[in-house]
Amino acid sequence: MAGNDAAGPTVGVLALQGDVREHLGALAASGVAAVRVRRPEELAAVDGLVLPGGESTTMSKLAVLFGLLEPLRERVRGGLPVYGTCAGMILLAEKILDPRSGQETVGGIDMIVRRNAFGRQNESFEAAVEVAGVEGGPVEGVFIRAPWVESVGAGAAVLAEHAGHVVAVRQGNVLATSFHPELTGDHRVHRLFADMVRSVA
Repeated sequence: MAGNDAAGPTVGVLALQGDVREHLGALAASGVAAVRVRRPEELAAVDGLVLPGGESTTMSKLAVLFGLLEPLRERVRGGLPVYGTCAGMILLAEKILDPRSGQETVGGIDMIVRRNAFGRQNESFEAAVEVAGVEGGPVEGVFIRAPWVESVGAGAAVLAEHAGHVVAVRQGNVLATSFHPELTGDHRVHRLFADMVRSVA
């Protein structure tokens, strides 16, 4: 595995669509090697993976096109640490409340999500969010056409809520947030994920 050397773990960012560059920067600032993942062989070489924000339907269709969907599912089932933001949260859900035609998920968290729940692009906003496991006060959450979690199963832990809705969840090695911490310069959520990767790698 890529991260079993002195340099520490390697974390991939699924680079099919979305805000890939911002996650690469946040991961590097969190002390891990960060690489783009577009092919199954690149996925096989990483110790953790970020599913970035973007357009969840497009991302799921591109994952199928690039031959990545089933390998993604297999690695998540096998315990790969994964962090999904916004569209990435939708991909990690076991069920989408209002899926688009042909939309698939990777799964990994026993939750039901609602797409674009906080409104359209022009209703994007920022809010301070207290996230369990992240020390130092609230993180600034950037919500852009963000989903929220309608319900979670017994295996999933709620880490944060905003305006009465669940916006951060963890189940085992899988973490998801409705918001985009990679856009703020505050890397504490990415450091939390980097620590999750290190504990496995």
